[in-house]
Amino acid sequence: MAEGEGLGGSGSYDAIVLGTGLKECVISGLLSVAGYKVLHIDRNNYYGGESASLQLNQFYEKFRPGQAPPKELGPSRDYNIDLVPKFMMANGKLVRVLLHTDVVKYLEFKAVDGSYVLSKGKIHKVPASDMEALKSPLMGLFEKRRARSFFLYVQDYKAEDPATHKGYDLSRMTMAELYKAYDLNEDTVDFIGHSIALHRDDAYLSQPAIHTVNKIKLYHDSLFRYEGLNSPYLYPRYGLGELPQAFARLSAVYGGVYMLSKPDVKVNYDASGVAVGVSSEGETATAKFVVGDPSYFPEKVRPVGQIVRAIAFLSHPIPNTDNAHSVQIILPQKQIGRKSDMYVFCCSYAHNIAATNKWIAFVSANVETANPEAELAPGLALLGPIDEKFVEVRTVCEPVEDGTRDKCFISKGYDPTSHFETTIEDVLAMYRRITGKDLDLSAKDPSGVEA
Repeated sequence: MAEGEGLGGSGSYDAIVLGTGLKECVISGLLSVAGYKVLHIDRNNYYGGESASLQLNQFYEKFRPGQAPPKELGPSRDYNIDLVPKFMMANGKLVRVLLHTDVVKYLEFKAVDGSYVLSKGKIHKVPASDMEALKSPLMGLFEKRRARSFFLYVQDYKAEDPATHKGYDLSRMTMAELYKAYDLNEDTVDFIGHSIALHRDDAYLSQPAIHTVNKIKLYHDSLFRYEGLNSPYLYPRYGLGELPQAFARLSAVYGGVYMLSKPDVKVNYDASGVAVGVSSEGETATAKFVVGDPSYFPEKVRPVGQIVRAIAFLSHPIPNTDNAHSVQIILPQKQIGRKSDMYVFCCSYAHNIAATNKWIAFVSANVETANPEAELAPGLALLGPIDEKFVEVRTVCEPVEDGTRDKCFISKGYDPTSHFETTIEDVLAMYRRITGKDLDLSAKDPSGVEA
């Protein structure tokens, strides 16, 4: 390296991003597109961090070091196993970010076959059409009529048009009150709140109804974004590991610099405790601010809970899912006697993430007891025969400060949800704190994503 140059070939940047997890790569891409000069560093020799996508040999090395994968699982290279798998809402904010940044051109998407919910011990498909809704055993006939009136109200609701409000002020009315206005029973409320609005617990019932109404509208708009969808979700072929690399390409187009294999990278602070850059292997780079995942800032984050995740290799689709190649199953908290929901994510060789005729299922939940693995029993019971099973418990951390004082903008750890909505909210909140403005995602139509 020439004299006078610093880390990454230039001594000075607008932003330094630490870690190539999904959140960090998205924020790096957004900042690059907004004209920021970005240096992006990872301690590992691969992209993805905690949300990496691994081939089978790498996966076994991580979970069972020194043990070779069984031959029955097929070739290692056929696997792209996401450590934090999540589906994307077809009309959701992540898809809009992919369009906003043009990263979408690096990816190939495939629709997800179905979304299911556990109700009274059985799993049922979340209806994807009026016809499915009429046939669904989730509700009786009279309840279906009441639910239909509720859904029509939500679909027609426009915040800017009082004629669609029917006299309800959704910024003051709680969601429990809105459900009551339509006389919906407890099972229907459970189904709507958890499998359509995607709330993780029931705290939302006492909050303003407008938030949940917008979530239900997003689900509906995603479901009808493309013709013939059986769920509102998309997933990239070859898994999510393609995403960080796609954002890395994007950043490079805008002059960003990526550096992997920097295990000793550390943040530098001035006398007042404000981040001013980073050092690695005797070289230094300065920046106006530093962004990163919690593992790069151990002294600036606090644990907020733990996630338990089981990863199961199967030779068949999950039973009772109509032989789906890709599926989400939500187990609402009340149905399984918990304080928060459990999630099943399943994908297969059809999405190029496993060897031929193999499925990979994840069962995830917040840890609520001293025996995390046992907590996953209701989800694991849905999977049928399991070829191989792995269980991990991760501590989830979040930043103590918001970054405006010390110029350290830190992402939150990944929650157990099997969809991206909470993840992208964190990214957009970080973008707002860093730039002082909201990201405008309205410019491009999500139908530009081919599914």
